[in-house]
Amino acid sequence: MLDKKKSEPHLLIKLKYGEVKINLFKDLAPNHVQRIGQLAKEGRYNNVVFHRVIDGFMAQTGDVQYGNRSSNFDMNLAGTGGSALPNLGAEFNNMSFERGSLGMARSQDPDSANSQFFIMFQEGSFLNGQYTLFGQVSEGMTIVDNIKRGDESNNGLVSDPDHMIEVTYHD
Repeated sequence: MLDKKKSEPHLLIKLKYGEVKINLFKDLAPNHVQRIGQLAKEGRYNNVVFHRVIDGFMAQTGDVQYGNRSSNFDMNLAGTGGSALPNLGAEFNNMSFERGSLGMARSQDPDSANSQFFIMFQEGSFLNGQYTLFGQVSEGMTIVDNIKRGDESNNGLVSDPDHMIEVTYHD
């Protein structure tokens, strides 16, 4: 009998434009992958908006407290909330932020990541060692490119933002 190589954990994010697959780096950032997986399994990312989207930089989402269009939604607060779970300590690694990289959003405190994350539109090596990189888009980057951009003069704040219809985690 042949051994089947265990596939890497990944997220599938359904957007109105199509589906995006993101491979997760469990070996490099196990706590971040576990957290994203837990919230996805609980359905907490479903209907959450991309509240901050900066052309040529990144699309940020994951505010499960204020960014969910179906529950407690407040666009004025989207991007300031998190989950009921404790914050995560940084898991910096040697990976470089490239187009399609998945990073964990946080406040000024490196150990304040919770539920929010971002997908890079292009290379961002200036983030290396500053934010936890824990995944990479493997399919559907052209779909990510279609996410509605925000107002550059207002730090990427998006009016009538796109949202993640459904997010599923696969071991």
